[in-house]
Formats: sequence, structure tokens, C-alpha cells
Amino acid sequence: MYSMVLADVLKRWQTLKGNPAILCTGTDEHGTKVQRAAISNDMDPKEFCDLNSAKFLDLAAACRIDHDRFIRTTDPDHKEAVRHFWLLLQEKGLIYEAKHEGWYCVSDECFYPESQLEKRQDPFTGEVYVASIESGNKVEWIEEKNYHFRMTALKDQLLEFYKNNPDWIVPHTRMNQVVDWVTNNLEDLSISRPTSRLNWGIRVPGDESQTIYVWVDALINYLTKAGYPNWYPGQEHVGGWPADVHVIGKDILRFHCIYWPALLLALDLPLPKRVLSHAHWTMEKKKMSKSIGNVVNPFYAMERFGIDTMRFYMVHNGGIANDADYSNNWLTVEYKKHLQNGVGNLAARVTRPKQWSLRRAVESYKDGSMQLKETGESVNDSCVEHLVLLDKIALTVDNEMLQLNPSHALQKIMGLIGETNAFISNAEPWVIVKKPDSQALVDQIILMAGESLRIAGILLQPFMPDKAAQLLDLLGVENQNRTFDHAKPLVDATYGTAFITTGKEGIFPPPVVDDIRGMRPGDNEFEKPSSGNKKPSSGNKKASA
Repeated sequence: MYSMVLADVLKRWQTLKGNPAILCTGTDEHGTKVQRAAISNDMDPKEFCDLNSAKFLDLAAACRIDHDRFIRTTDPDHKEAVRHFWLLLQEKGLIYEAKHEGWYCVSDECFYPESQLEKRQDPFTGEVYVASIESGNKVEWIEEKNYHFRMTALKDQLLEFYKNNPDWIVPHTRMNQVVDWVTNNLEDLSISRPTSRLNWGIRVPGDESQTIYVWVDALINYLTKAGYPNWYPGQEHVGGWPADVHVIGKDILRFHCIYWPALLLALDLPLPKRVLSHAHWTMEKKKMSKSIGNVVNPFYAMERFGIDTMRFYMVHNGGIANDADYSNNWLTVEYKKHLQNGVGNLAARVTRPKQWSLRRAVESYKDGSMQLKETGESVNDSCVEHLVLLDKIALTVDNEMLQLNPSHALQKIMGLIGETNAFISNAEPWVIVKKPDSQALVDQIILMAGESLRIAGILLQPFMPDKAAQLLDLLGVENQNRTFDHAKPLVDATYGTAFITTGKEGIFPPPVVDDIRGMRPGDNEFEKPSSGNKKPSSGNKKASA
């Protein structure tokens, strides 16, 4: 959910700015892990994947992901793209057959060198086993004959690319990890598995005894979405390639930032422009794990707190460089602070009192009766200062988005809400309105607060699409006036008359809090919630671009 929401926010931001944008997400469905999971559930692999993929598709719909394609690596056009890609690698002499032996991790679907392994002990059973230092997952020794990709032949090109594109990976610290790996651990990549061990996948063209390695298969999905290989000369970019950004979890950094660029360089294809590699969500400072029981069912959490509240919390508090800790208690604190007592309170202060009218305030500026310039009087001058803040906020937020930091962008918007609440508290329009000849100054204060809400509502649309729309409806902002170009002060003289009414609790009512996992007492996070939504299970890797 976190990967998808981040990608969705990036897409919606570009749409807000009037730019065409494409979002691709989906499920990677082949590989040993999926094959074993299907067997353990006594199911045919395709049937298992159909069930699993449907859960992630349900999740995308539930959290309002505006995707243009939900791709499955079992889709026929994707299989064709993978076979074509393989044949071109073969044609270039970059694939060879050889015996391979090494430590393989089924969970991570990759081989690890000795330098990346350590012995661990299961705290429950006492079993000692060899595991990946990187992921902590168990590895097993495998000897087999398969096909290899001459990745070492691309080493210099990879290092040159990293050197010339130091900001390619966000955050920058992960670029250091990638450069270190390529410099010290790069090997030719085993890119097939014997069908005797893995028969769930795409067969190697011309060799039915081998199945294409899942991380070659899966990565090509981005090209599939862009219409590969049916690209007309000079029109390769029409389908959206190269992607402006891949959004991935930090656990799949090596595949996207070493294997993927090497494969693309091998065929002289353009690389994605940037990679946003986000950190993980933990609970009580521990990695979420079914065996420990510290997992969050996103469907329950959304049912409890609302879709936009969850989107807000994940983006506002989620980690890019460092892991973030999930807690319903902390979510509630953030909700009350930023949404209920922040946006909701400001909206109520501007739109509810009978002593003033937002529409009249907007009209008073339109007809030229309001003069926004410094006079030496504190309340008036604070309005002028606030106008300067409003003039800068959209570009400030946009700069954070360009840096692929939606969290900081959202925090800037919420900072504006906080500043405006402080501004209106200091201005005290409820006191001024009682004085004679005070109408112009009251209108000026309410206009500044109304403009803050309108601009914030516009900028919040990618983050909280439903609640932002509700806020703008409450303010009476016309649909055509909700673009990024309208996120600056004094450009819309039509709003101020509400399209909707809200109850006593406003657009952000008090939250319902239960236990730490977003569940009601007695609920089981692995069962279907009352709304009929399904829990997404493990076994499918997810990435968005």
C-alpha cells in the first residue's frame, strides 16, 4: 500500500500541474516462492495467482490508486515482451550456459555471495541456519546448470552511469550501497532455473528445460506497459518509457538499480530517470512478521480510519531514508493535530460564524474595496505578511515533489494550515468585528484564511483526493479552478458559497481507536473484514513506476 500510495501521489501531482502522467502497478507472479506457496495451499499456480492478484487489485481500488494499468506478469503481452528481450540478449552474445552453484534465497529469489551471508538462530526452534545479511531470509545451497547474463561486461558502464547521475536514486545513501555492490560483488547473473526445480514461469525460448529467472521476467513489466517490443522507430517514448520514476521498497534495490540498468544498457535502451527507494513500516520498532503477529491489515485500517486518513498518515509519517513505526495511537495523535484540529478547525472558523462571510470577503477584494498593503498596524500588516507566505507555498511544495519527497511536501502544506490557525488566533476577528467600522479589516482577515484553505485544498488533492474535494466543495471552489495554476493567492473571485453542508463534526470527525493493528477487538487480520474486502497475502512482489 505504501509503494502504491507514494506512486499515486506523484502521478496525481503531475496531473494537478496539467502534465500527462501514467501509473503502472501490479503483481509479479512467477518464481519458486509463488510455486511453493501454491503447492502448500494445494492449488494450481495460476489459480493461486488469480486469487492473490485480485487482492492487490482490490487494495489498489480501496486506497484510490489512479493506475493506468494493473499489470500481471502472467499477461500474454508481457510473456511475449520477455521472450523478445531474451532473444535480443542472446543475439548480442550476452547469454551463455554454464554450471552454477551457490547460496539461493527462495524468499528473495536471488543468489548471494559468501560475503553477504551469516549464521542465524531461530528464536523459537533453536535451529541454526545460513541467512542473507541484507534481508535476514534463509538461503539454501544449489548446484545446477543454467543460463547466465554477462553482467560483469557492463560493470564499467554501470559505474560510469552512477557517477554521471549521482541523484538517480533517492535517498542518496542507497546510491552508495549500489556503487559498493557493483564495485565489490558484481558477478554474471544466473538468469534461468531448470524446469525440474521451477516450472512456474516463462520458458527460455528454444529450451523448454529452463525457466526464465523471475527477476528478469518481472522487471520487463515496465517496458510491457510502454508497448515494448512493438515500438515504431522514433516513437519509443509514446507509451511512457523511460519512466520518470520507479517507486520501490528498499528491499528490492539491487534488482531495480543494478540488474535492471545492466539489462537495459545491454540492449541500448534508455534507463528510468530516477528511482525512489522508500524505507519500511515497522511496528513497535520491529519488522512486521506474520509469525510474530505484528502485522497491519490495510483493509481494516482503512475501514477504521478512512482511506484519506490512512493515505495522509502513510505519506506524512512514512519513511524514505529511515523506517517508520506504525501505531494506531500515533495515527490518532497526528489525525487530531493536523486534520481535525488543523484543517477541520480552520475550515470551521472561516465558514461557520455568522459574524462574517467568506463570500463577502472574496467579493470585497474583487471590487477593489480592500487594500492589501502595509499600514503600520499589526493586524493589517500580518495579513500582508500572510499573503507573501501564500504566494510562495505552491512552488515550495512543488520543489519537494520534484525532489521525490512527498512527505516533506505534505508537511509544508500542513505547516501552512498551522500558520493560518495561528494567524487567525492572533488577529482575533471575533473581537474586531464588534468594533465600529471594522468590516473591511475583518473581511481582510477572513480572506487570508479562506485563501489559505483554498490553496491548501488544491495542493492536498494528490494526497487526500476525497477529503480535499470535500474541503473545496465546502469553500465553493469550482472544479475548473482546482488546478496547480490556481494554487496562488487572489486568482479566484468566484468561491465563497458552499456547495455542501457538513454536520456538527465537520469534514474531520473524531477518530475511532482500537488496538495497534487497526482492528476491532476479536477481529482476525487474516480473515475477511465485514465490508467484504480481502486481505492481500504474501507471495507476490509489488512495484510501481
